[in-house]
Amino acid sequence: MSTPGTGLVVLVGPPSSGKTTVGTALAQRLGVVFRDTDHDVEAEAGTTIADLFVTQGEPHFRALEERAVARALAEHTGVLALGGGAVLSAHTRALLVDLVAEGVTVVWLDVDLPSAAQRVGLSRDRPILGINPRQMLRQMLETRAPLYTEVSTLHVRTGGRTVEDVVADVLAGVGQESAP
Repeated sequence: MSTPGTGLVVLVGPPSSGKTTVGTALAQRLGVVFRDTDHDVEAEAGTTIADLFVTQGEPHFRALEERAVARALAEHTGVLALGGGAVLSAHTRALLVDLVAEGVTVVWLDVDLPSAAQRVGLSRDRPILGINPRQMLRQMLETRAPLYTEVSTLHVRTGGRTVEDVVADVLAGVGQESAP
């Protein structure tokens, strides 16, 4: 794996935590490129993640996701958002821990259950949430929190906050509070 550029900031967190929205705004503020591994998976598969879950199943999607994350971590030097479940892979967690040791910032965008449920609504583009989104979100937030903690160097809460406030916290955490 090549050494990422000093500008790499990796965003992790559950679905609806704001990784894409915050990541896009953060990249703009830092003057770097934003990349989302969910989009990488969709481009490689030629279909949506929701359709991948239905037609190929979650294990197939997770394998594609693991490869997409490894590739992006090796190549990308801007702001990188990982899919909410990327941390389920031990291989991905090991890559992130190694990058943290090299000085890369991994930001856990954390969201509370009421905010997550409001943001997700009954969206069908989040297949992992299944039939009872609120219960699935609760379980997901509880079971994945230790994994996000394991890989992150900065913890920022997003629930009930503006994108600008969240970006300001991330910028402060990466030592860029005065970014243009």
